[in-house]
Amino acid sequence: MTAPPPATVRSRLVVPLRFADGYATTARLMTFDGLVDGREHLALGLGDRAGGLRRTVDRPPLVRLHSECLTGDVLGSERCDCGPQLQEAAERITDVGGYLLYLRQEGRGIGLYAKIDAYGLQDAGLDTYEANVALGFDEDARDYTAAAQMLHALQVDRLRLLSNNPDKESQLRDLEIDVVERVPTRVHLSPVNERYLATKSVRGAHSLRL
Repeated sequence: MTAPPPATVRSRLVVPLRFADGYATTARLMTFDGLVDGREHLALGLGDRAGGLRRTVDRPPLVRLHSECLTGDVLGSERCDCGPQLQEAAERITDVGGYLLYLRQEGRGIGLYAKIDAYGLQDAGLDTYEANVALGFDEDARDYTAAAQMLHALQVDRLRLLSNNPDKESQLRDLEIDVVERVPTRVHLSPVNERYLATKSVRGAHSLRL
């Protein structure tokens, strides 16, 4: 795999953010033209990157690739850890400077409706990966080519990756992004998502200590 075709930053807008528990920060929201999958992904510049592409300190930014999760991010579902991870990422990236890429990859790439169907299969006993396969999808259908395009458009070719997922690191490296360090997120464990997190740890090789 080589570097993807170039994309460009389409628009920039400074926006205030406030999360459910009251945490607030400021982000520079950016949209893009030329992304290979045709989806409307967003980048949020946080900390010293909220001011634009120019950085105040010459160090690799902290970057989170966050896959959209309507149920977790917006509705507060506890079936997953997506909502808490989103807020954690905003807080930690604001502290040190970097980017949060919000990727339209609901249900690990299968879409919202299929994800709801997968929830029904999980309630019947399948785990999160088995449910995707039973619906005719890959265990994890996410492709991070568009994310690499976004990073190149933001002039980021070296970064610290905020993630527990080794596949994100592997794909970015294949797309000519230098991941100098993979920084794990905290474990957001609850009685509701315990099985989900354990499955990610065992089947997805996520770096989680439960």
